[in-house]
Amino acid sequence: METIILIVYFLSLCVLFGFGIHGLLLLYYYRKTYAKNYTNELMPEEVPKVTIQLPLYNEYFVVERLIHSICEIEYPKDKLEIQVLDDSTDETQELCKKVVNEMAEKGFNIKYIHRTNRQGYKAGALKHGLDLTEGEYVAIFDADFVPNKDFLMKTIPHFNDPNIGMVQTRWEHLNEEYSFLTKAQALALDGHFVIEQQVRNKAGFFINFNGTAGVWRKSCIYDAGNWQADTLTEDLDLSYRAQLKGWKFRFLNDVTSPAELPADINALKTQQFRWTKGAVETAIKMLPNVFKAKLTPKVKFECFMHLSSNIVFPFIIVVALLNVPIVVIKNTIGGFDNYYNLMSVFVLASISTFLFYTYAQKAIHLDWRRRLLLFPVFLAGSMGFAVNNSKAVLEALFGVKSGFARTPKEGIVGTKKVVAAKKYMQRKINGTVIFELFMTLYFLVGISISAYYLEIAAIPFQLLFLMGFGSIGIMSLRHALGK
Repeated sequence: METIILIVYFLSLCVLFGFGIHGLLLLYYYRKTYAKNYTNELMPEEVPKVTIQLPLYNEYFVVERLIHSICEIEYPKDKLEIQVLDDSTDETQELCKKVVNEMAEKGFNIKYIHRTNRQGYKAGALKHGLDLTEGEYVAIFDADFVPNKDFLMKTIPHFNDPNIGMVQTRWEHLNEEYSFLTKAQALALDGHFVIEQQVRNKAGFFINFNGTAGVWRKSCIYDAGNWQADTLTEDLDLSYRAQLKGWKFRFLNDVTSPAELPADINALKTQQFRWTKGAVETAIKMLPNVFKAKLTPKVKFECFMHLSSNIVFPFIIVVALLNVPIVVIKNTIGGFDNYYNLMSVFVLASISTFLFYTYAQKAIHLDWRRRLLLFPVFLAGSMGFAVNNSKAVLEALFGVKSGFARTPKEGIVGTKKVVAAKKYMQRKINGTVIFELFMTLYFLVGISISAYYLEIAAIPFQLLFLMGFGSIGIMSLRHALGK
């Protein structure tokens, strides 16, 4: 039994190490492609017609802010169409109609499109609206975004290259300073955009449309098979289908689109669950096509790492559960000294992760040193989300289908507290919360055992697990109780 535990623990660490150390490869490409920049394209003499799609579902607290910001975008009115794709079932409908009518009276070509069912969820709404669009290009914004006025003037010129099918901008954060939760999210998203998206794009690998704050060439969407709702990440799915068709994407790190981060733990869990499950569903759907495509081995490898990275979450749970037995085995059964010495190499994965986010913060923030003080909180939180996200991974692997649960938005900007938006929050204690609280108690015991055996090296990682599971579990419990 001891041997089985050691083997499973070692293999799980190998998986985590592989994905963790991959960050160093991305940093290598980051340094290699750092000086590569796209030329400043000019707007065509004949300004193309653009449609902006706003997919909505019960977004009462942010819809007015969204529509007003869209109408402030600098672009010729006669070349701009706005579609409000509202699948709402509450009073958001009436507010949407009111704001749309106000903007229409001001001369905007804005249309309110309401579906009586949510067939296909967001993908279904976008597909339905696409068939009604007037524009040659289609920009998409989720309800939590407040785009900058120059968004179209900085993105549309990149379509001068006829091979460009999609242009994605980097997300900024309207409420990063609201709480430790939003600060940790900002750190994670900055790493994704500044390193992953930028590096993969410059190095010639596949990237993904992030579901919002980007522009598509309409013909590219149709050529790639249109929006499909068989995964929870319709954006990632369409991105891969389009790039496999030969379309090129462009990520603009210097063009940003501000958005609101989820400030509620269960809203964030809902978002993370959907992103994680959808990514695994897309991996199952698209990786066979990637491996059969005429792509270079390094492009296929990056596609695999990109699409399958969420598989780490169940292995985090395995490592967490076996960590305490490993301490006991080490101090009660001899003969495994070489094994324990070998495991010390896995610390390199943590160093790789730290460097990854260091480079991301340094690239876009002058106060990057202050922001990196939050790294332990971010790392602990990533561990704490392993329960929620492991459930998503397992459901995807076993083909369990679920609806598109949107992330509730509260209309938060800066650090201003908002209480009215709590109407959209679900308050329930589910099995995920119970398991998180169990893991919290488990590591309280684990730290005591490590202290008893003087296994000082094990305690820092056990503390991270304790902080992660404890903070996520307790915040979820407080939310469920309405506190």
